Amino acid sequence: MKSSGIAKKAVLSSSIFFAVRGVCCNKTPCEPSFDPAGVVVADRYVLGHDAMRRMKEANVLVAGMRGLGVEIAKNVILAGVRSVTVQDEGVTEWCDLASQFYLRESHLGQNRSVCCCPQLSQLNSYVRVHSHCGPLEENFLFGFQVVVLTNSTLLEQQRVGTFCHSHNIKFIVADTKGLCGQLFCDFGEDFTVTDCNGEPPITAMIDKITKVMHGFKIYSYCNGFSFSICDTSGFHEYERGGVVTEVKDSATFTGYINGVCGLTLSFHLTAIQVDADKLVTLATRLKVASGLDEMDENMVRKLAMVARGDLAPVNAFIGGLAAQEVIKACSGKFTPLHQWMYFHALECLPEAAKVEEQLLAMRCRYDGQIAVFGSDFQEKLGKQRYFLVGAGAIGCELLKNFALIGLGAGEGGHITVTDMDSIEKSNLNRQFLFKPQDIGRQKANVAAEAARQMNPDMNITAHQNRLGTESESVYGHSFFRNLDGVAAALDNYEARVYLDGCCVAYKKPMLEGGTLGTKGSTVVVVPHVTESYGPTSSGGEHAIPLCTLKNFPHRIEHTLQWARDQFEGLFKHSAENVNQYSSDSGFLSHTMERGPAEELEVLESISSSLGEQRPRSWPDCVSWARRRWETLYNNDIRQLLHCFPPDSVTSSGLPFWMDMKRCPHPLTFDPNNTTHMDYVVAAANLYGQIYGIEGTRDCAAIRAALEEVHVPEFTPKSSVKIHVTDEEMKGEEAKDVARLNELREKLASGPVRGHAPRMQPLEFEKDDDSNFHMDYIVAASNLRAENYDIPTTDKHKSKLIAGRIMPAIATTTAAIAGLMCLELYKLVQGHRRIESYRSSFLNLIRVSFTFHLAGKEYSLWDDFLVQGKRGDGEEMTLGELLKHIKETYNLEITGLFYGPALLYSAGPCHSNRLQQKYDIPSSLSVVFRCWTSTEGRGDYDIIM
Repeated sequence: MKSSGIAKKAVLSSSIFFAVRGVCCNKTPCEPSFDPAGVVVADRYVLGHDAMRRMKEANVLVAGMRGLGVEIAKNVILAGVRSVTVQDEGVTEWCDLASQFYLRESHLGQNRSVCCCPQLSQLNSYVRVHSHCGPLEENFLFGFQVVVLTNSTLLEQQRVGTFCHSHNIKFIVADTKGLCGQLFCDFGEDFTVTDCNGEPPITAMIDKITKVMHGFKIYSYCNGFSFSICDTSGFHEYERGGVVTEVKDSATFTGYINGVCGLTLSFHLTAIQVDADKLVTLATRLKVASGLDEMDENMVRKLAMVARGDLAPVNAFIGGLAAQEVIKACSGKFTPLHQWMYFHALECLPEAAKVEEQLLAMRCRYDGQIAVFGSDFQEKLGKQRYFLVGAGAIGCELLKNFALIGLGAGEGGHITVTDMDSIEKSNLNRQFLFKPQDIGRQKANVAAEAARQMNPDMNITAHQNRLGTESESVYGHSFFRNLDGVAAALDNYEARVYLDGCCVAYKKPMLEGGTLGTKGSTVVVVPHVTESYGPTSSGGEHAIPLCTLKNFPHRIEHTLQWARDQFEGLFKHSAENVNQYSSDSGFLSHTMERGPAEELEVLESISSSLGEQRPRSWPDCVSWARRRWETLYNNDIRQLLHCFPPDSVTSSGLPFWMDMKRCPHPLTFDPNNTTHMDYVVAAANLYGQIYGIEGTRDCAAIRAALEEVHVPEFTPKSSVKIHVTDEEMKGEEAKDVARLNELREKLASGPVRGHAPRMQPLEFEKDDDSNFHMDYIVAASNLRAENYDIPTTDKHKSKLIAGRIMPAIATTTAAIAGLMCLELYKLVQGHRRIESYRSSFLNLIRVSFTFHLAGKEYSLWDDFLVQGKRGDGEEMTLGELLKHIKETYNLEITGLFYGPALLYSAGPCHSNRLQQKYDIPSSLSVVFRCWTSTEGRGDYDIIM
């Protein structure tokens, strides 16, 4: 029986809608009406495109071009609005160079906005950048949709804010004073947000629908929830294949507070430049006069101590947040800040008070930093030797901050940066040190050059090495021994864990940060103070089960991964295998070591590539692509349905096609179908490329060639076994032993051996729209999605998933790099109090932050020296070792390892080992890793 789909919107709560798609019996003549566009909108990946379209219409003003203002302008320009105007009436001063990365000593005495405008203009060729040296008059403000004030007075904020609110102009105030920062947003009386949380719409398979008198209840067991919708008494019984997808509702925010809080008054009173006691007195008087709540006098006192400072890390953090609020104001996406936010990092202050003379300005580029930490600390910063791993998005932001604060810029100081990647076009919108003319150059080299331009005193060396066991000859004991610390700006978990292991081994501190869109985190690792980064069980990527990819996809991510695997197998691995077979005499014997099943697959690929499937002309490539289409989207699906018909049941009597298993249907090739032709065009061209045959995009010519293609008839076979689980696939061996032996003999003595023409393997490149790579991925994935009734997706989202892109945006990377450098201040000063260090987690969608105090009572930084031999020369038994640790350190060992080998585990299984002795030479240091049962459980090293 053929089933049809139905759709219905249902309210789950006051602000969340769901679009429901399912399969019901269609015998009833009275089906409810519905608008199919609602389901289409819910399934399409259009929110990002709509937000960008709205941003392209926005004109933004950023007033104040000191360190904070230029940080905001940079991030907004990279995001891609219509225009950005930078305004400043002031001229460049020495203190500006501490955080304004586009100002040079040669700009002293010149207008700040004019000086930095040319470099801001280079960040994004699609954004018009203007400078304005005059005051913020009302006629001038009319031309903007968003106005941002930095380094402004309270009176100016109130004047401009009132004007903007009355004319529906989004208004943002950002300010920093040393280690403190504030942010204020007013987006008007009624500001509509299309997506409050930024999370992908929830999609779930429907397991069961129960009908009741006032409607029915939908259950999705795999996602663990149920909900009710309208009266469905006219519906027939639910069969299978239902999908529920969240339809996000918009929300309206009202944001305007006609008044200020105590900290706001304190922020502006610091401009009077009085001492801390007088500032507290003035703030208290204003608090009483204004009728405000209680004020934190200790906070006001510390604010006065640091207010003259201008710090690049704080500007980077507040600037990232403020720029994200600009993006929200322009796009109508994500929840805006609710009025005021204050931030401080006063724990960065020296643990011992600084002499006033050390804080005086020295008419140098670091005056803004010296005003907070003193001249001695500045000298210490310059002597630091740091290793930066990664020159991508976070790496660029870190190098900017390093240059501004003077890390490694003094005598004896040095920074080594390594990154093996070259610059791609897609890097330019978030890695601001790179320009279009740098495409193709090494990231580390260009980033190092840019850092030197910001600070000519920088001592920096660029490498192009991948960090790992293969580079230990470069980054070994002598290299790490001379370092003061390490900063990790890596994009994968394995590399982070390896670098963390090096830092543990050589007792070096490590700063680590990562981002995923608007989310970010930082970790600081301090020897003998905090725990290390990893490894942890939560790291790494979650692999999609092979049986899901091969036969039972139920998400678009599954079909995209399947398409990516198809690309690698057809256009890369097959060509590589042929080339190795032709040039390596031991290739066949090495292939045998892979196991019979994989060996058969490789040999079949080589045989077909050199034999019947080897194209001689362009029409042969078109013929191959057409036959490949038939195999993947018709024949394979018919074979699957032959083995498991739509009405199949399991041994338990339950329907086979339920839960995560979506029942597919075969496709029929149609040359007038755009997606069908997209696949043939891309596949034929890619197939021609690996054989050196020139292709074409001429669809008329390709359709003509298709008319000559003979597609063989296909009949499903009952002898074919299709695996349902990964365990079945792993246990499968090559059944066709005769065919395997035939291929071994044929290829071992074949006439082409050693004379086969070399093929051209293709390396997947997502950013070249002319190479057919993404054309193939999108078409192949969407066709398979159509097989399984999975909503298709567009090229943009396909590129993100198939290209394995970890979305990085300038606002988040700037904020995370700022937080990392605040921890750097503490490391350089040598803070030893655990409560000083922060591991942070942020989400700029809702401006939420979490800061965790780091550290454990015992960690892997602790070494416990044990005398392995007693006074009589006898070796200590294992039981005596455990007793010694218990009596000396009050720790109970529950597991003891020597490398990967388990020597002891608490419990009855290893009780017989307690009396064993371990004959270890006294000159050998052996590391035993132990887990203890104390509070604050952690692992640490015992050295014998």
